[in-house]
Amino acid sequence: MTSEATRDPVTDHLLTPQNAALVVIDYQPSQVGAVRSIDHELLVDNIISVAGLAETFELPVVLSTINVGNGQGPTIPELRAVLSDSPEIDRTAINSWEDAEFRRAVEATGRKKLIMGGVTTDICLIFPSISAVQAGFDVQAVMDASGSSYEMQEEMSRRRMERAGVVLTTTNTIIAELVQDWSSPQGSELVMLLIATAPMMQAAD
Repeated sequence: MTSEATRDPVTDHLLTPQNAALVVIDYQPSQVGAVRSIDHELLVDNIISVAGLAETFELPVVLSTINVGNGQGPTIPELRAVLSDSPEIDRTAINSWEDAEFRRAVEATGRKKLIMGGVTTDICLIFPSISAVQAGFDVQAVMDASGSSYEMQEEMSRRRMERAGVVLTTTNTIIAELVQDWSSPQGSELVMLLIATAPMMQAAD
């Protein structure tokens, strides 16, 4: 049985494939390596799941790195493989929102709802997520796809982001929110992503 669509997918208050864009910031080897607040493998698996979701629904994607031009490594290869069609916007500004090319790319998506992931939370994610909210965007930050070097850094960043109006979310919530109906054409494919990010569902099997 297919559920009835009751809201406009463009103006919906929830994320939909028609109103959302994905913003991916600084998933580079040195940044991922600095994280201690979450397991590296889990972090990488989650951002790959979110990226795969974006590709399935053909969401606009903005992909950015920092300081590759000055010797930092590019986006980690396993994520780059999923987002192979997305050009990397390299910058030196710590707050990616202050980079004109990055900001123009986000604006050019035409979407006001942003799914945002960044490593690390306390530097790469906190500033652009808050700045985007102040610029009039609705931002959902995927917190199990980011992390910080210390728990205190992570906790303080999360508190500040939430106070500023950033919505904190997780990978499985983003998947379910965009799929909406498991009987949809993408539902059977994406339910496997949800199972992969929800250990309790694996145990139930």
